Amino acid sequence: MADHQEASVTLPSDPASVPTARRFVAEVLDGWGLDDAGDLADGIRLMVSELATNAVLHTFGQSPTFTVDVRLEREERLRIGVTDSHPRWPRRLPAAVQQDNGRGMVIIRSLAAEAGGRLSVSPTEEGGKTVWITLPWTAPVPTR
Repeated sequence: MADHQEASVTLPSDPASVPTARRFVAEVLDGWGLDDAGDLADGIRLMVSELATNAVLHTFGQSPTFTVDVRLEREERLRIGVTDSHPRWPRRLPAAVQQDNGRGMVIIRSLAAEAGGRLSVSPTEEGGKTVWITLPWTAPVPTR
């Protein structure tokens, strides 16, 4: 088994791309041995949906595409990143703010922590950012 596996897809920054991003990640992880019916898979699908939705909605049309990267490092750590070209980083809203949206990062951070992982943001060389979720990998990786 390789020390590092990865897959990525670049999609149009359109709401219709969110389910495509979610399916892409689910299919990759299924191929790497993650139980598609488990709680971790459900949590990952939700986190990817939130990240992709943020990449579409909060870049204000300034990022024509977004990229989803899935990386499995040494069969120990799973990293999923969503990259867009908008320079504004996600903001955490105070709990007291009453509005219909803006809770995606709170959901992602909570789900990642529950799975023993974390959320981070890193800049891209082009001036955008990648929002990463990093999780411990516990699924068996099939030998090929």
